[in-house]
Amino acid sequence: MSIIEVIQDATRWLAWGGFGLSLLTVLAYLFKWKIKFRLTGITIFTVLLSASCWAFDQSYRPPVNIEGYKYAPIVYDNGFDLVVAQASNDFPEEAIKPTLLQIAANLKGGGRNGAQVKVRLRKVESAGDGISKPIILGEIIKDLNESKIIELPDRSYSLDEDLSNEVDSQESYSIDEDLSNEVDSQESYSIEAYE
Repeated sequence: MSIIEVIQDATRWLAWGGFGLSLLTVLAYLFKWKIKFRLTGITIFTVLLSASCWAFDQSYRPPVNIEGYKYAPIVYDNGFDLVVAQASNDFPEEAIKPTLLQIAANLKGGGRNGAQVKVRLRKVESAGDGISKPIILGEIIKDLNESKIIELPDRSYSLDEDLSNEVDSQESYSIDEDLSNEVDSQESYSIEAYE
């Protein structure tokens, strides 16, 4: 049983329990039972638990898993328009695109105010004694307004280059489509959460 099913079942049971307890509480007040105040507290708590489970069920979105993804921890997130993940030195070339897609798909809108978030995957190479330089392996943009993931064309990055160039020859990934669809000619991927 998945966490979503557990929460949905708990919401249902707690709602029915709260309804039953509220009927019992009304009877306790009508017949002036001594337990009426305890029933009032139990009823309110049960209804509150039911409402909390319902709110969690409405807001919960399980993480997206994309085949071919390899773990790369996020080492920098400015909270608005830039997220950088760190790849290991032996990071496989074929895992770059799925890793970027998964990181972008799992980004939450939060305080980003509908920004176009750049998601970069980099590795760090030694450039001498105690000096290292970052090497960008790939970059994509997640447009939070339109729920799309835009892939930037492959290019080589240098340290002096401004990485905020215009987006040309973009590939678009829709977040609202079904992930099980095959990649079509536009390379559209689904980022919809599974239930």
